[in-house]
Amino acid sequence: MLGRHIVRAMKTVRTAGLAAAGKKEGGASLMTWVNSETGPKTTHFWGPIANWGFVIAGLNDTLTKEPDTISPKMTGVLCMYSALFMRFAWVISPRNYILFACHVSNECVQLNQMRRWATWRYAQDPEEDPVLQIQESGKDK
Repeated sequence: MLGRHIVRAMKTVRTAGLAAAGKKEGGASLMTWVNSETGPKTTHFWGPIANWGFVIAGLNDTLTKEPDTISPKMTGVLCMYSALFMRFAWVISPRNYILFACHVSNECVQLNQMRRWATWRYAQDPEEDPVLQIQESGKDK
């Protein structure tokens, strides 16, 4: 019976020692990541960080700009760009999860912008919009 308590106490001491050692190595694991091939010393890290500017700009446009200022061509290009780079971020080795998350977010923002433009465009009265009058007159021929 006494032997069990001693073994249990030794396991507790060993576990506490490992936990303390892990705390000492916390700085080493941070430096390992900093110096890794995906750490902040590489374009694998800073490229995606810079790309978050597209997401922030799109969110800003969603909140501050009217749908008539949205360019459907540019929004479509940004949708294609993000779709291509989502694939790129997934297939490269090592996978770039920051880049993937950035382009998933941008794809959502740009699709929302396209939805806003389409809703605005199809709600317009053709008699009030000269562009729609030209398009409608071309369909009659």
